[in-house]
Amino acid sequence: MGRPRGFDTDVALAKAMDVFWEHGYADATLPDLLTGMNLTRGSLYKAFTDKKTLFLRVLSTYDEQEVSAAVVLLSDQSQNGWIRIFKVFDSIAEAVRSGDQRGCLLCSAIAGPAAYDQDINAFATKSLDRMLVAFETALETLVPVGRSKPLANLLVTQYVGVRVMARVNGSISNIEQSTAALKGIAENFDQKF
Repeated sequence: MGRPRGFDTDVALAKAMDVFWEHGYADATLPDLLTGMNLTRGSLYKAFTDKKTLFLRVLSTYDEQEVSAAVVLLSDQSQNGWIRIFKVFDSIAEAVRSGDQRGCLLCSAIAGPAAYDQDINAFATKSLDRMLVAFETALETLVPVGRSKPLANLLVTQYVGVRVMARVNGSISNIEQSTAALKGIAENFDQKF
């Protein structure tokens, strides 16, 4: 029988998430992870196998916490769909205004390792598909039949772009303009589409 772990896996994953957020997947070195997670090399490898497996576990945790929260908000049919969509985009601007420029870990993965790693790409695609379905749910009573999926795809693209922009210093005005433009489209929806 093996020795029990001397650390809390959830705490270690949260610390690893911070390291990956700060450095990105490619630039997060083993020493960065060991220091950030306060683990020995042996403990990290025994619990998480390797850096990629650790990153996938971190993305899974992020998906469970952050992506699921957005999906629940977008799927809540007790509110108007546009209101739900605006809340998602407004929360990004609010996070940046409050000093959080980490952006979205999933979006950072999409802009980085998902381009060259099949497993990370598959995970990111699955998470984005959840967002797509949630945006479609928010739109289903707002747009003519057949238009919700293309518009949901546009919103997912907008979401990823805005979340990546959140990592750029001084991007708040771009994010606010983007959100305002989305609200303008919604206000004039009948005339625009």
